[in-house]
Amino acid sequence: MPRSRHPNKEIEAAVQEMEAAGWVVHLSAGRSSHAWARADCPLGHLECTLSVYQTPAVAYYEARRLRSAIRRCERRSETS
Repeated sequence: MPRSRHPNKEIEAAVQEMEAAGWVVHLSAGRSSHAWARADCPLGHLECTLSVYQTPAVAYYEARRLRSAIRRCERRSETS
């Protein structure tokens, strides 16, 4: 079953980029928390696990944070 889309199109695009890079996105079960989902690195780096927020203060910054995590994880895997 496909996951539900994030309500913000910028963040949804960043989440799709994460999935294309191999990240696994787990939706929050209760949906009562501020976190919409959790994203896990494809290489299993614990420091690369991060929350995807439902209602960030600025959606552009949230999308930029997610894309930055993709790049940071790729650099970490190159040095390992």
